[in-house]
Amino acid sequence: MAFVIARIVFLILAIVGLTFLLPIITALIFGEIGVLPSFLIPMAASIVLGAVFFLAGRNRKSRLSTRASFVVVALAWVAAALFGAIPYFVSGAIPKFTDAFFESMSGFTTTGATILSEIEGLAYTKSMNIWRCMTHWLGGMGIVALTVALLPILGVGGFQLIRAETTGPEKGKLTSKITTTAKILWFMYFGLTALETILLKIAGMSFYDAVCHALSTLGTGGFSTKNASIAAYNSPAIDWIITSFMFLAGINFSLYYSAFRGDFGTIRRNSELKAYLAITIGASVLIGIFEAARYGGFFSSLRYSSFQSLTVISTAGFATADFTEWTNASQAIILILFFIGGSAGSTGGGVKVIRWVVLGKIAHNEIQKLIHPRGIFAITIDGQSHRKEIASTVTSFFFIYLMLIFSTTFFGCLFNMDVLTSFTGALSMIGNIGPGFGKLGPSCNYGWLPAAVKWWYCFAMAAGRLEFFTMIIFLSPSFWKK
Repeated sequence: MAFVIARIVFLILAIVGLTFLLPIITALIFGEIGVLPSFLIPMAASIVLGAVFFLAGRNRKSRLSTRASFVVVALAWVAAALFGAIPYFVSGAIPKFTDAFFESMSGFTTTGATILSEIEGLAYTKSMNIWRCMTHWLGGMGIVALTVALLPILGVGGFQLIRAETTGPEKGKLTSKITTTAKILWFMYFGLTALETILLKIAGMSFYDAVCHALSTLGTGGFSTKNASIAAYNSPAIDWIITSFMFLAGINFSLYYSAFRGDFGTIRRNSELKAYLAITIGASVLIGIFEAARYGGFFSSLRYSSFQSLTVISTAGFATADFTEWTNASQAIILILFFIGGSAGSTGGGVKVIRWVVLGKIAHNEIQKLIHPRGIFAITIDGQSHRKEIASTVTSFFFIYLMLIFSTTFFGCLFNMDVLTSFTGALSMIGNIGPGFGKLGPSCNYGWLPAAVKWWYCFAMAAGRLEFFTMIIFLSPSFWKK
C-alpha cells in the first residue's frame, strides 16, 4: 500500500510540475532568463520521478482503502506546497524557506495571504507572479481532481480521493464515472477563466495581468500583480468584472453542469443558491447604504460594497478599499461574512452556505418539536428529505471549526498578537479568505509574523481547504493504529 500511496503522490507532483511551463514561457517572453533553472530543474525531477513510479506500478492492480485515501490527499497537498515553494526559495525571490512555504501554501489553499510587501518589485516579477496566481487556479478546483481528470488510471479509488479533497457536507458525482465528472468540472473552470481573461483585457488590463487575475479570481485566491491589488487599476469596469466572476466562482459548479444540460429546475430549487444570492445582495446593499457618504452616493458606494462583500464571502481576498476604515456597521457585516464562505462544490472556502442552511433547518425543526412533541420532522433541502446523519456531520464540522479558530487565536496571542488580529487572522486562515482585521487588514501583509505563527497558519490553511477532517484524521494517533 505504501508504494501505491507514493506512486499517486509522485504522479500528482508530476502534474503540478508540468504547470511550471506557464512561468517558464512567461520568463522567456519577458527576458527573465535567470529564473529558468528554478523552474526547469524541479519540473524535470518531478516528471522523471512520476514516470518511474508510473511505469513501476503499471501492471499492479490496487484498490485504495478509505485510510489510504486520506493519507494520499493530505500528503499530496503538503508535497505540492513544498514543491511549489522551490522556485520562490531557489531563485532568491523569497529568501527564507518559511516565507516561501507560507506563500506556496497560501497559494494552493487559495487563501491569498502574502508575506510580500513589495509585489511589483519582486525578483523575476512576471514569472513569479504568474506562478503565484497559478497556484490559486490549481488549488481552487483541486490538484487531486486535476490528476484524476488527466490520469484515468486512477479511476480505481478516484472517487474516494476526490471525496477527501472536495468541500461540502455531501459529495457526489455528476456522471457515473468520476474521471468524466472531473473532466467536466475542469472544462467549465477553464472556460470561465478564459472568458474572464478576455473581458479583463477588453476592460483595459494588459494580457499578462488579465491572465493572472483571472487565475486568481476563479481560484478565489486573491494574489495580484499589484501592491494595491485591484484598487491599483481604479477602473469601474474591472471592478464589476471581477465582482461578477467572484460571485460565479462562489457558486456550486454542479449547477453550471445543470444549466448546460438545460436542467433549470434543479437550479431554481437549489436552497444554497437562494441563500447565497440573498446574503451577497443583502450585504452589498446594506454596506452601500452605510458607506454612501464616503463614496459620494449609493450607486458609487455599491461598486465598493459589492466588491468587498464578494471578495470576503467567496474568499477571493482581493481589495479595492480598506474595509477596516469603514463604519462600524459595515465592518460588522464584513465580519459576519467571514463566518459564511462560498457554496459547497465551489472554489470558495469558508464554512459554506449550505451548512448554514442545514443549521437553520435543524433549529427550525427543534422549535417545531417543542410546539408539536409527537411530530416527526425531516431536514428538507431542495425539496428532498436528507439522511439524518447530515445533522451530525454539520454540527461536528462546526465544533471542529470553532475549536480550531479558538486554538489558532490563542496561539497567535501567545506571540503578542492582539486579540482582534489573532481572531480575524484565525478566521482568515481557516476560511482561506486572505485579509483580516487589525494588523492583518487588506492594506497589510503577513511577513511580520513570527516563524512559529506562520507554520501554524500553514497547517490552518491546509486544514481549512480540506475541511479539517482529512488533515485532522491524518494527524490523529488513532488513525495510524491497526
